[in-house]
Amino acid sequence: MKRNIYLTVAAALLFFSAQAQSIRKNYQEMTLAERTNLVNAFYQLRNGPDLINDMAVFHGAFFNFDDSPDPTQLDIHFNLPDEPERDIFFAWHRRQVFEVEQAMQEIDPYISIPFWNTSTDQSTTSPLWSQDFLGQFNTDWSLNRNLGGNDMLPFPSEVTQVQSQTNFLLYSDLMERGPVHHGPHRWVGGAMAATVSPRDPVFYLVHSYIDKLWQEWEDLRQSSSYIRTDMIRYNGTYVFDGQTIPSVNPNSITDSRFYGVFYADNQLAVLDEYTVNNTHNPLELFFYQYQIRAGDGFVVPASRNAHIESMTQIRLQPGFHAADGSTFTATIDDGTGQRNFMAIVRNQIPWDNRGIPIDWDAYRPQDEPGNVKVTENNIHIYPNPFTERVTLIAHEYHESWFVEVYDLSGRKLIEKAYADEASVTLDEVSKLQNGTYLIKITINGNVISSSTVIKQ
Repeated sequence: MKRNIYLTVAAALLFFSAQAQSIRKNYQEMTLAERTNLVNAFYQLRNGPDLINDMAVFHGAFFNFDDSPDPTQLDIHFNLPDEPERDIFFAWHRRQVFEVEQAMQEIDPYISIPFWNTSTDQSTTSPLWSQDFLGQFNTDWSLNRNLGGNDMLPFPSEVTQVQSQTNFLLYSDLMERGPVHHGPHRWVGGAMAATVSPRDPVFYLVHSYIDKLWQEWEDLRQSSSYIRTDMIRYNGTYVFDGQTIPSVNPNSITDSRFYGVFYADNQLAVLDEYTVNNTHNPLELFFYQYQIRAGDGFVVPASRNAHIESMTQIRLQPGFHAADGSTFTATIDDGTGQRNFMAIVRNQIPWDNRGIPIDWDAYRPQDEPGNVKVTENNIHIYPNPFTERVTLIAHEYHESWFVEVYDLSGRKLIEKAYADEASVTLDEVSKLQNGTYLIKITINGNVISSSTVIKQ
């Protein structure tokens, strides 16, 4: 049953023929219809021009050129800390997810790409991997996933750690190189652990989550800034399916609201500080099954069109404004009417190869690049303070590691040995009480460091 709950400024628009704007939510909050339509959209994008393949091939071709003899060759990843003039990590992936989402909304304007909170939803039997959701793609597209077999997903404390950074370049570098980004790629495995990771639909849910975190950081800091004024693929020269993709200045999209994208969580979507512009579509549609609050600078100007739809509650608060001559509707829809969904229409289009595996260890957070002689000065301990685990980084592989943890009374609490590693992770420290401890690091028989760390 559908009903309009607020007076409209002009006639209600009940049929949609173009892409919508987005309220992205945790995939766990999606209705069954939304999950089915998202899956169908992924399958349909592989038909015809195959946008998913195009994204994967481009991502693989321009993944990283740190060792390229051509200093002018631009790439997507790992330009920080040494080449800030080339960094586009956050902005490029924001535009990438938006491009795929817009293509999906040509199929169904109610689709938005959800996010997977990898710090809290970590089971290999999670609904994310069920055969009626994203699990089916593993077989149909030969993704070769190995859930949980290669790495760990990030702890909530590691998300907090990276979000606490106040400098944008440091924040971007730690996000890109740290467990919040590389953890899900390695944990899923297969195509996700390769340069062609956009072949796996879960890639888009991971980067939707990273984009959500960046938006929360930017809302607080208001300091994201790029040296570059264009991005590869989005520089006005790239053609897909006969259409030239417009140029995008990364500084113009440091706020997801530029694309009309908002993030909902815990059954609440807040729409604020946004002016409906119909730049990307003639009608901007915002759908979320739970509560939507629109206010604090959410404006529908004259001659602009917007529709807000929920299955439970919409609140138009102070600061919301729909001008005379605009078209605006707010609708409660219980989902039993025109938005019925069809069964999943699958296709089995396996990939010809899985791409080049990524050596994520080479991209861990580090103080200085290159292979250097190990001394106390270049052992990196991350994070410190810590909560669940500590990672020790030596920047190059070593034949033997011996790591000991002592309390301040000199009592040995943990000892671990490792072989042929460039970095090691101590998960056992999660059992320690809050306080200060000493980590003694011995590499190839030489005591390299005795460092103080704090458990909080």
